[in-house]
Amino acid sequence: MITRLAVSGYRSLRNAKFALTPLTLVTGANGSGKSSLYRALRLLADVAQGRIVQSIAAEGGLQSILWAGPETFSREVKAGAYPVEGLVRRKPIALKLGVSGPRYGYSIDLGMPSAPAVFALDPQIKLEALWLGETLGRSNLLAERRGPGVRLKNENGLWRQAATALNPFDSMATHCADQREGFELFQLRETMRGWRFYDQFRTDRDAPARRLQIGTYTPVLASDGSDLAAALQTIATIGDGEALDASVADAFPGASVVCRESDGHVEVEMHQHGLLRPLRSPELSDGTLRYLLLLAALLTPRPPQLMILNEPEASLHPDLIAPLARLVMAASKRTGLIVVSHSRKLVDACLDTPGASEIRLEKQFGETLAPDAQAPKWVWPSR
Repeated sequence: MITRLAVSGYRSLRNAKFALTPLTLVTGANGSGKSSLYRALRLLADVAQGRIVQSIAAEGGLQSILWAGPETFSREVKAGAYPVEGLVRRKPIALKLGVSGPRYGYSIDLGMPSAPAVFALDPQIKLEALWLGETLGRSNLLAERRGPGVRLKNENGLWRQAATALNPFDSMATHCADQREGFELFQLRETMRGWRFYDQFRTDRDAPARRLQIGTYTPVLASDGSDLAAALQTIATIGDGEALDASVADAFPGASVVCRESDGHVEVEMHQHGLLRPLRSPELSDGTLRYLLLLAALLTPRPPQLMILNEPEASLHPDLIAPLARLVMAASKRTGLIVVSHSRKLVDACLDTPGASEIRLEKQFGETLAPDAQAPKWVWPSR
């Protein structure tokens, strides 16, 4: 599992380091930096997909997402004795992202673009590193990318030059990962590719989850919920069908969910006590549909190493928070979970489970901090 996350220079995350547990709950007021932390995780996942440069360009380029404050704050500024002023920079302009766990750690350092004007929003990948364990040291480095060059360490501890002309928009995680000669990079890439993000499921009248869907085995719910019926039927067929039925009954006493098949297509139907016919997916309330989407995500028969939920409580009735918390706590026994939430009720309920922790974010001088949490040790590779 991932136990440490580090972000430097991204939006309000000037130099943030967080300790992660099997169930990490991220809270804070509006504007405290929860969305920045969530987006930073998405950028790390984009490394494994080979599109981090494109994702940063889509956000407006490095200049639009870099920390906008001074490089450092003096004690006098923090005490209010002097105004906040920009000083001459001592370090290169950089956006740094990193994660680590008991097995591997990885970081990437992106700098200002030097491409033609048509590609002026593309940052350059300056440095990447892969190491053994949670903290980078002198002897545990396994792979290193500096500029266009990449070198890998083999099982005998000898370095091999894997690339000499890697493009500044290509990551070594995608272009130097090999099952034989770059196995650790290959494992890292496949693990990060398996991360799942569920953010603001649509539940409006035209939401993908309300449409008739093709009936095919779906062990992983799509990020937009467009294959909800197939995912629920897959859980009932090859997953934990009893947990599915129990979770539906927990949230909606006396109710059950089935997936009706017709000409190779499936559709969600909910049977409720007192009704003479089941309700089809277009008839379900927004909150009911959203709960079923979360249910399909959390009861997946193929749990990932990391799943991130962004404000799962949105549009849910307060009575559904407790059943959702029980779902989250049960899922955290099978997969690492990061839950970004505004709901104090959801957070407090989830904190009762072993392995749960809270990261409470707040802003000071425009910077996102977690004053109640102890920052883990982290070492960035230097350019």
